[in-house]
Formats: sequence, C-alpha cells, structure tokens
Amino acid sequence: MANQTRFVVLEDHPLVRRALVENLISHMGDIALVYSGASVSDAVQAINEQGADCIVLDLDLGDGRTPVENVQDLVETSVPVLIVSALADSANVRASLTAGASGFVSKTAEAHQFVDAVDATLGGGHYMSPDTASIILAAPESSVQLSDRERMAMSLYASGMKMSAVARRMDVSIGTAQEYIKRVRMKYAKSGNPLPTKTQLYQQARSEGLLP
Repeated sequence: MANQTRFVVLEDHPLVRRALVENLISHMGDIALVYSGASVSDAVQAINEQGADCIVLDLDLGDGRTPVENVQDLVETSVPVLIVSALADSANVRASLTAGASGFVSKTAEAHQFVDAVDATLGGGHYMSPDTASIILAAPESSVQLSDRERMAMSLYASGMKMSAVARRMDVSIGTAQEYIKRVRMKYAKSGNPLPTKTQLYQQARSEGLLP
C-alpha cells in the first residue's frame, strides 16, 4: 500500500461507486482503496488508521446529514476532498468549496474531467468542471462587498459551526474569526440590512447562494 495512491470513495449507490473506482483504476493503475461505502464516520476511522491521499465524495449520501457537515468532517482529516455529485446547484457548490473541498465535478461531467480533477486534487490544486464553474458564475452576487475571508467566515459560521471551529478551519485565532463576523455584520448593517443573529446570517447566506 505504501507505493499505491490511497483513495476513499464515499457514494451511497453501489453501481456509481463501482464506476468511480473503475475510473480511478483505469486512470492510475493499481490503487489502494482505504474505504468504499456511504458512511462518513467509517471513512474517517479508516483514514485515521490507514491514511489516505484523496477523498471522492458524493454530497447526497442519504445519511440525514447536510452536505456541509460531511465536507467539514472529512476536511478535518487533512485529506483533500474532491466532490462528485448531482447536487451541482450554486448553493451546494459554494458551500462545499467554502467548507474546504478541493474540487467539484458534477455527475454530468465527462470521464476525462473526473480524472483531471483527481490529478489536480492529488497535486494540491483545485478543480471545477466547466458546467460547475458556469453555475458559480451565474449565481447571484452578494448585496455587499465582502472580502474572501469575510465571506468564508460568514458561510462557515452561518452553516452552524461554532466560532472555535470556524477559527480552526480558517487557521486563525478565535478573536480573528470573531472580528471577521463583526465586519460582516457591520457591512450589512450599513447597507440597511442588519443581521444581528446567527439565524439571520444563515438566511442571508442562503439567499445569496452561499449555503444550500
């Protein structure tokens, strides 16, 4: 296994899961399949025990959890996450990338786009299939001008994460994470749209396509 690229494939449909694995083998030859199934908790346990180089994730695992929750749990393993999903609307794409996913490929993409995304992810880069990029570009713009870090903090915090988790995900102190949220609220308040509660932040993030 030491000389093999180690993959985790999280997909709840056996036929689709098999197709993803076959595409990986066809492209890379002999791979190590650390975990193949539909349980994020089992996948995380397998990663902790064996390590992994790339996680291929379907957002709709039928497990009763939100896509953002699953992405966040997997990102915490420090293994890059590549999403291959039919849930390629702007909110899910934005939320997944904000939560830390390295790439997003819709299930309508061509096979070569999937392997391009795998190569980019393994190389430490980022990838979006052309159709996914078009969805992002067509998404509504924010009603206020936020910096990338402010938008990230808003999306993470509004998704339900505690401030300590937001700080950890952004690799900043809790005080800095709090400052980002403070700036976000000040900017919206100046625009005539105050967002004093976490629920209001969530509703605003959803309305702008930042969260599903």
